[in-house]
Amino acid sequence: MVSAGSERTDPGQVDPAALHLAPTVERSVKVLVVGAYGVGKTTLIGAVSEIPVLSTEETITAASAGVDPRLGEKSTTTVAMDFGRVTVGGTTALYLFGTPGQKRFWDLWAGLADGAVGALVVVDTRRLEDSFEVLDQLEEHTALPVTVVVNEFPDAPRHATDAVRAALDLPPGTPVVAGDLRERRQAVEALQALVAHAVRLARAGEAA
Repeated sequence: MVSAGSERTDPGQVDPAALHLAPTVERSVKVLVVGAYGVGKTTLIGAVSEIPVLSTEETITAASAGVDPRLGEKSTTTVAMDFGRVTVGGTTALYLFGTPGQKRFWDLWAGLADGAVGALVVVDTRRLEDSFEVLDQLEEHTALPVTVVVNEFPDAPRHATDAVRAALDLPPGTPVVAGDLRERRQAVEALQALVAHAVRLARAGEAA
């Protein structure tokens, strides 16, 4: 079992006991992790997953030239999905489904979103405009609660979360958090913010 403060388990040295849900787990929740190309979705899932991540990373080839953007030294990309699991609070298992960032794979989103409690949208402030279409895609093809997490790359400019919310023209009440998504604790806190937001919306809907 993994808590928000735990260190990441080396995938090559996974405790076999961690592959099975702890007896304390009372509920399982599906979470969609979305974002533009290269913003850190795979990194987030890899940082928190207590099981070996099922990844569909493929090497970027010359055939993608002019189709997909080139980002520094990035040499691989997700072509179907990433899948991982993390237990939070000892009682809730989050099943994480990471989506491809390239537009040509966005048709997969609707199917992956089926049954999800919400979508965690990963953004990069160096390329914030790339997230506009991501949010439009979510709004058009799903009705999921959304939480935005700013992945704080070392060379990325820092902005107040209210400024990011305004720049993305998010609906009132949409949570915006920030963190280095290579760090387990910060990545888990972003996921917890999404789940808490989804629970609040669900309870408000029940009370209406």
